[in-house]
Amino acid sequence: MSLTNMGKAAKDAAFILATASTAQKNKALAIIADELEANSANILAANAKDLEQARAAGVTEALLDRLLLNEARLAGIASDVRNVISLNDPVGSEIDSKVLENGMSLSRRRVPLGVVGVIYEARPNVTIDIAALCLKTGNASILRGGKETFFSNMELVKVIQSALEKAQLPAASVQYIEKPDRELVSELLKLDDYVDMIIPRGGASLHKMCKENSTIPVIIGGFGISHIFIDESADLEKSLAVVENAKVQRPSACNSLDTLLVHENVANAFLAMLVAGLKDKATLVVEPKTKAIIGDVAGSRDAVEGDFDTEWLSYTLGVKVVADVKEAIDHMRVHNASHSDAIMTNSLENAELFINSVGSAAVYVNASTRFTDGAQFGLGAEVAVSTQKLHARGPMGLEELTSYKWVGKANYLSRS
Repeated sequence: MSLTNMGKAAKDAAFILATASTAQKNKALAIIADELEANSANILAANAKDLEQARAAGVTEALLDRLLLNEARLAGIASDVRNVISLNDPVGSEIDSKVLENGMSLSRRRVPLGVVGVIYEARPNVTIDIAALCLKTGNASILRGGKETFFSNMELVKVIQSALEKAQLPAASVQYIEKPDRELVSELLKLDDYVDMIIPRGGASLHKMCKENSTIPVIIGGFGISHIFIDESADLEKSLAVVENAKVQRPSACNSLDTLLVHENVANAFLAMLVAGLKDKATLVVEPKTKAIIGDVAGSRDAVEGDFDTEWLSYTLGVKVVADVKEAIDHMRVHNASHSDAIMTNSLENAELFINSVGSAAVYVNASTRFTDGAQFGLGAEVAVSTQKLHARGPMGLEELTSYKWVGKANYLSRS
């Protein structure tokens, strides 16, 4: 496998995609959605192979859940693709415009990034999400999934490339690195002659490796400890329902709750409700103040060094009692609050303090952290959730996969 050849093919495909009409791109997306449904038996059979190998390797239940495809999930993926068709195509739209004193009309026009390289792990739906968003925005993509999803991804990419050819677009618009060799990832990160952006989707170690080794701009996202703070003014029963949703609805998601912070003035009442509500649903990892209140309840353990820096991705929840909203914010500053964080409160003052102080990509007042999602935000699918501060933050939809160029129009104007 020659990544240089893949890069050349992707760059040529990106040149064609950049001038493809919205109708042509939407046609390709419609065919992809139809082909996903028509080939569901083959896709699910391939996914079953991945699941079998993953179980044999002893992977966690959380990872198995991220890996799993079934009829309902595949139908949802096809529906997401059709939803992308309905979204406005940002390419060619003007961000702003003005007329200069010299008579020149000056505007900024959205354009594709070019070629996007995405490195991701154990979620086959990501393959389709990336392909759909990149196609809609006229970007070519080079994908490298984890070894756990090899058979699923190979089948999905086969469907995508077949659909592209039927839509008379280059099959090389979406390419997949078939070999799981780590050296190929390192080679991809140096392919700056052809690739315009790298997006890693995975754990902290993957992000660190990309940042340290890439000669291509990297969008960092997907990792971060998600917190909910229960303020003393909060409605405790309603807050408990939000906490349960954020923790157990889909714990393997990157926006699921990792750490619960509870104001000391409501800790006795709320922690009693929490223990009753999450009984047999989650393991509570507790610091001394929490332990002093709940005691040695079943399904809990003492926190150790590093627990409050852990993205659990499972039915585990860190719990800590804090003095007030300021201590909650201080805790979050230390423990990587960069993804999705929420406050439960009826205090406008505390809500605004939390919003303004927390450095997360998505901040909520009286809502679950699980809403940090491209579809939930009305963006369609997402290519990643960015937790950095440049170019894009939060769910990366269509606009985040574009750049812009300055366009000046005049009547044979020369500079004086």
